[in-house]
Amino acid sequence: MTPRRKRLVLVLAILIGVGAAGALALQAFRENVMFFFDPSQITSGQAPTGERFRLGGMVEKGSVVRTPGSLEVRFVVTDFRHQVPVSYTGVLPDLFRDGQGVVAHGRLGTDGVFVADEVLAKHDENYMPPEVQRSLEKAHGGRLPPQSPP
Repeated sequence: MTPRRKRLVLVLAILIGVGAAGALALQAFRENVMFFFDPSQITSGQAPTGERFRLGGMVEKGSVVRTPGSLEVRFVVTDFRHQVPVSYTGVLPDLFRDGQGVVAHGRLGTDGVFVADEVLAKHDENYMPPEVQRSLEKAHGGRLPPQSPP
């Protein structure tokens, strides 16, 4: 093998190695990315079925139903235009309650119920997750709808 051919083989091997590493990195990144959707986007069919994503909005007042003797909770997330039912089994954050902002991680089932595997609640009276705030403001012409006190 000539020196020129050896260099060509070496360059091709390096390009193939870099390409394979890049493909693996992109695949890992794609699997770990979770997109955010609000209830209006979900009801319009923009959210993927079967893939993990984040659902954000407000917990609809009077919608929290706990199953006695278990950790199963059902509630409804709303952006004040559309509602999405959520099912969650686990311990909810201490600040989770009706009328509060929430972000849930999980999948949308074929029956239209969002099955959450993690629920995050806002951490004080004035904070709302940025995605939820932008989504609600977008849905209501740049202003949050008035909320009644909890």
